Amino acid sequence: MSRRWITALLCLSALVAIACEEGGEAGPRPSDGPPPRGDSPSSIAALGDSITTGFGSCVVLTSCERNSWSTGDGLRVDSVYQRLLDQDSGIRGRAANHADPGARASALAGQAQAAVRGKADYVTVLIGANDACRRTVDEMTPVSTFREQVDRGLRVVKEGRPKARVLVVSIPDLNRLWEIGHEDSRAVRAWRTGICPALLAAPTSTAEADVARRATFGKRIDAYNSQLAAACRAYGSRCRYDGGAVHRVRFTVDEVNRLDWFHPSAAGQDRLAEVTWRASRLAT
Repeated sequence: MSRRWITALLCLSALVAIACEEGGEAGPRPSDGPPPRGDSPSSIAALGDSITTGFGSCVVLTSCERNSWSTGDGLRVDSVYQRLLDQDSGIRGRAANHADPGARASALAGQAQAAVRGKADYVTVLIGANDACRRTVDEMTPVSTFREQVDRGLRVVKEGRPKARVLVVSIPDLNRLWEIGHEDSRAVRAWRTGICPALLAAPTSTAEADVARRATFGKRIDAYNSQLAAACRAYGSRCRYDGGAVHRVRFTVDEVNRLDWFHPSAAGQDRLAEVTWRASRLAT
């Protein structure tokens, strides 16, 4: 191909890109481009519960950190950590996952201490599902207590790593699980082993009490998310909330694992990574 043709093609490509940007259809994604060099993280730490450990995303019901949406280093999930590596953000291969299956907001301070000891520059937080997933609605963590515990954990990070960036992620819409699975016999059978009973007990029941219980559960998740947003605002400019992006995800059956029909599959973890990454770039 002649140099004249190459030049023409390059010009045409540039014109198409400009037109797309002006039309608002296909301009650069908010996630494109590295953060300012002087503010690039050299290490990342994840705080949270079983969702962040990649629980159930491999072939058994156990943590599978290589598939974590936050710090995963496997091939099936393009995690936040790997996206930082790909954009040459300055991160030097240090990733630590301090999340723990079953953890509630009360565990956040201890996890934050581990992140501080590891000198994390970027900290992700996804917590709250287990505060709601109790045996009964009455046993769910009170909203005020949840906020106090989140504040305590964030305070540990702020005092120990004042220059670190923090990304607080909204709790997924767990009621969506019931919505997409309550008519599937496999999901119902799995949930009857005692998974998140405050929401998923008697999943096929249409009794008024059960309908009301699920609605109350959903409202508690909404209240927790409001407090996560408020806690991040109180933290200051180094904290970013995802704006409810994860909670708004209308995940599909394929994005839930086939073992407990509760935790994200590898595809679900990848979706979480994509959504949180885009939200974090929009907020930068």
